[in-house]
Amino acid sequence: MSRETKYDIQRVPRNYDPDLHPFEVPREYTRAMNATKLERVLAKPFLASLDGHRDAVNCMAKHATSLSTLLSGACDGEVKVWNLTKRECVRTIQAHEGFVRGMVVRFCGTSFFSTVFTGLDHHQKDGTFATCGQHVDIWDEQRSTPIRSFSWGVESFSSVRFNPIETELLASCASDRSIVLYDMRESTPLKKVIMTMRSNTILYTYDMRFLEKPVTVHMDHVSAVLDVDYAPTGREFVSASFDKSIRIFPKDTRHSRSEVYHTKRMQHVVCVKWSADNKYVMSGSDEMNIRLWKANAAEKLGVLSHRERLAANYNQKLKEKFEHHPKVKRIARHRHLPKQIYMEAKEHSVMREARRRKERNVRKHSKPGSVPVVSEREKHVVAVETRWGPRVKPTQEEEEEEEEEEQQMGTRRRNLIPMGSRRGETDTMPSLQRSDIYLRRSAEPSEPLPSSPL
Repeated sequence: MSRETKYDIQRVPRNYDPDLHPFEVPREYTRAMNATKLERVLAKPFLASLDGHRDAVNCMAKHATSLSTLLSGACDGEVKVWNLTKRECVRTIQAHEGFVRGMVVRFCGTSFFSTVFTGLDHHQKDGTFATCGQHVDIWDEQRSTPIRSFSWGVESFSSVRFNPIETELLASCASDRSIVLYDMRESTPLKKVIMTMRSNTILYTYDMRFLEKPVTVHMDHVSAVLDVDYAPTGREFVSASFDKSIRIFPKDTRHSRSEVYHTKRMQHVVCVKWSADNKYVMSGSDEMNIRLWKANAAEKLGVLSHRERLAANYNQKLKEKFEHHPKVKRIARHRHLPKQIYMEAKEHSVMREARRRKERNVRKHSKPGSVPVVSEREKHVVAVETRWGPRVKPTQEEEEEEEEEEQQMGTRRRNLIPMGSRRGETDTMPSLQRSDIYLRRSAEPSEPLPSSPL
């Protein structure tokens, strides 16, 4: 700070509190940089590989009551029970002659189910389970025939899952690029969402109350997603892809974590599971291996002392405080990807930019308002159907007409006086309220109402 003359006295702010250091922020920034660098040095997510299958691993199931037990099914019909603590196979069962396409453990942990159908899932509380193939069938454990069957004019279904919270609801993915929602208490399906691309497994994050567009579209994989499993906290999920990689997504963000799990020998990842203690991720792939990963790549395993736990928490808070600084952000996001994934991601980025540029040019050279701007979330849904027929959303002109009619009705009602009341009394007419339910409008003209004989 310069002065023009020696008599120019300028106030210098000082903090005389001995507990506060004058260079506290620079020191914290340096510590955040060191913590970020150490995290990248210690990030080694791969733990173990479980060998033993003689064919590709097609499905896996977590034990309901034991953290160290894992079940896997292969394409040769073989089912294996693994002990993850000892990292060895405990039991081998020749369950089927063909592919084991689905496997689930009962909620009490006393038994498990495997199937050659395309999908299988068990109820969270009752002795019922669901399978999918040409139909979605609900079975009782004590009966040999399904107690209920659902279908919606499609050839086959590829996956079915129960809702872990609303246990009577379940969803399935169909071969016509649709997702169908069911309620076991009803005799027919509830809703159907037709998408622009095929849904191998439910990956888009939807709100069941509003299925016109997904809440979040997760877009980081460069090839088809084959399996998804949520963390027990419900805040993240792990995805297995045909591009030979595993990614972890926060549920409300579009992009995955910076970590991309891959190895040189790992082929197409077919199935993936997140452990019930939120610490590990298990994956099964085409080269007959089951791999065990850390959910947090830089987390230290084992028992931590009190000082280690405090230091880890302090470093985590420092990284969160300075995560948007350029140098810290660059170090935290830097990853070495396989060449194939890197080149395909670059090609997809060029293709997306070309589509955006084409849309901008078409909109620029068209009549204003004729080419609307469609958000990324709305592009992926073609239509939403209910059991009463397709749900038609009103256009902007129809909404304006409805609002004008409501305003006219309001002015008419304000000029009316209820019968049996006099001017000055407090009797009022009940107010009309607009319904929150869309009215289904048919494309065909409606039939005239029958005339009254009176």
